[in-house]
Amino acid sequence: MTAALLEVKNLKKLFAVTRGLAREKVFVRAVDGVDFTIARGETLGLVGESGCGKTTVGRLIIRLIEPTGGEILFGGENLARLDTHKLRTLRRYFQIIFQDPFASLNPRMTVSEIVGRPMEIHGLTRRSERDEKVGELLAAVGLRREQLSRYPHEFSGGQRQRIGIARALATQPQLVVADEPTSALDVSVQAQILNLMKDLQRRFGLTYLFISHNISVIRHISERVAVMYLGKIVELSEKRALFAKPAHPYTQALLAAVPSLDPRHKPGEVILEGDVPSPVNPPSGCRFHTRCRHAMPRCRDDEPVFRQLEDGRWVACHLY
Repeated sequence: MTAALLEVKNLKKLFAVTRGLAREKVFVRAVDGVDFTIARGETLGLVGESGCGKTTVGRLIIRLIEPTGGEILFGGENLARLDTHKLRTLRRYFQIIFQDPFASLNPRMTVSEIVGRPMEIHGLTRRSERDEKVGELLAAVGLRREQLSRYPHEFSGGQRQRIGIARALATQPQLVVADEPTSALDVSVQAQILNLMKDLQRRFGLTYLFISHNISVIRHISERVAVMYLGKIVELSEKRALFAKPAHPYTQALLAAVPSLDPRHKPGEVILEGDVPSPVNPPSGCRFHTRCRHAMPRCRDDEPVFRQLEDGRWVACHLY
């Protein structure tokens, strides 16, 4: 098996918030004990409903926000404990593609400046050579060298996301966190960006953590899939096994909700009752038991252990 590039252990993030007239201080358990690894050259898909903590996991990994606890091992270095200087040195090796191509690009900078600035910060090019190297990156993502001097407002949404991808690749990273990179785009453009990312992965040997709420997108691009619910990963499996026979009741519900164009395909109907509980005060025991059709008395009291089954997948459920 290929060696792990990234290993996440018991990762946690609590956000302090105040509520009510008394300004009571409470904590949002956005990420609460997450574990997974990503091998070099692999794409791990992280999927779940909005608000489950997916984006927070991605931003914790590259230290855009500080973790409350846990370890983030990147090439053997624990990113969670690095000082600012050491972190800045390593940061060129892990980058992010943001969700919104309209908000993630500085409107006052040209494409040459947006893509070339990271190269200059990390000493990968001189200003006199910048345009040449930026032009090569633009060609790699399907844009033209003549567009170097243009500003973000002169591009379509799909073109802006290509610029965002070029910026992420500017530092020659090993790991790229793709945070919902297609959710703000039209369906036809989504397919183009997904295929581009797969081509770039093969060309540059990239490793992806691909975050999305769209299970169909995750199925297209990922090799393994982690399913997240209310701050925790409830199932982690090879893609084919997960889509053929999902183990966790929440995963089953997600897949049953995906519409099919094949009239012969009739997925089992799984209706989730109630709303997602608040991460400020999550349910005791299994966090999914308030919406689970298979809930047992022990589910209300005992938190299930995230453990490996005989077929190799990992599941946190008392049914196994």
